[in-house]
Amino acid sequence: MRRIDYDVAIVGAGMVGAALAQLLARADFKVAVLERDGLIEQRDPAVHDARVSAINPGSERILAAAGAWDTIAGYRISPYVRMFVWDANSSGSIEFDSAELGVTHLGTIVENNLVAYALHQELLHTANVRVLAGVEVAAFDSVGDRVTLKLSDGAIIRAGVLVGADGAGSWVRKTLDIEIESRDFGQLGIVSTVATELGHRQTAWQRFLSTGPLAFLPLADGHCSIVWSCEQNTAAELMSRNDERFASELARAFEFKLGGVVEVGPRKTFSLRSSHARQYVGKRTALVGDAAHVVHPLAGQGVNLGFQDAAALAEVMIEARALNKDIGGELTLRRYERWRKGENLLMYHAMNGIEKLFGTDHEFVSEVRGLGLRLTNAIGPLKSVFAHRAMGLSGDLSKFAG
Repeated sequence: MRRIDYDVAIVGAGMVGAALAQLLARADFKVAVLERDGLIEQRDPAVHDARVSAINPGSERILAAAGAWDTIAGYRISPYVRMFVWDANSSGSIEFDSAELGVTHLGTIVENNLVAYALHQELLHTANVRVLAGVEVAAFDSVGDRVTLKLSDGAIIRAGVLVGADGAGSWVRKTLDIEIESRDFGQLGIVSTVATELGHRQTAWQRFLSTGPLAFLPLADGHCSIVWSCEQNTAAELMSRNDERFASELARAFEFKLGGVVEVGPRKTFSLRSSHARQYVGKRTALVGDAAHVVHPLAGQGVNLGFQDAAALAEVMIEARALNKDIGGELTLRRYERWRKGENLLMYHAMNGIEKLFGTDHEFVSEVRGLGLRLTNAIGPLKSVFAHRAMGLSGDLSKFAG
């Protein structure tokens, strides 16, 4: 049986896996991308997706380096220039404004499927990428300087590095027997697209309720994408409401910041969990994105952390090859792990802590966090530090994000 050699094999063609493939392919790596469910190149970009991401400026640069940002921007994006966050159980609030921070925008709301579509278009038109769609990895083994992958269709391929970009339930991670620290928040996130009486003013809004945060994110057509995190029983009740009743309860929970909710699109739910892998690398293997870490969506950082993983892993492998070093060697992959693990673990614990802090209506705790929000909002330099970190414009950045 003929065996085909690649520099890198990536399991998973979601947003992070596809971005990594493009970054490597543009640096002349020979890349195989394995996606069980196939690509979405036939998807009609005019069809809206209820799941969106807040892509920060650092991630925009990574997507531009991967060749996808112009395609994304050519369809449908919604940059936001302001963010307003307030606490339902105290007088605390904080506001970020792009003009005050000296940037054009704080981030961009983009539909997840649109990001994947643009990246998949690039994959299909890049000569040194081979997409193996509709197949799974049945087994893999690392021997010498190669990983041998046996596929579900009987084919065998080899690569210098195997990357698990296969999501929170990562088969690659489980096969490597890497343990995870995890937390189930006991919540569901309700997502939908809604229309409001008042315009969103290019502002990302979030209200912290004791039952979970509620976000209204601005879309290009004037609508808002909502993410309402709440306890499972409450979510079930809300999902059972008709559109009119749901709209009324949604507007009330949001304190009518944008007036009434006049239209509600299809609603979906997803479970809210966080996790963090004990290690990111093994013998000639590495994990990126949700396969390595999942954080609560309250700050919209999940996919941005994943893009930073992809950029860092691509950079260390590109530099290793330039120095005639082994791209899948322990020194190369450990460098990636040291680079990203601390950053991601910090965000993992920070999001868990914030969710716990705001998830109570205890009077004393409410007053303390309200004071914290007000002080942070009043101290310009401190607020700037937080904002630039969230925008992916500070910290230990890859050259693709800088």
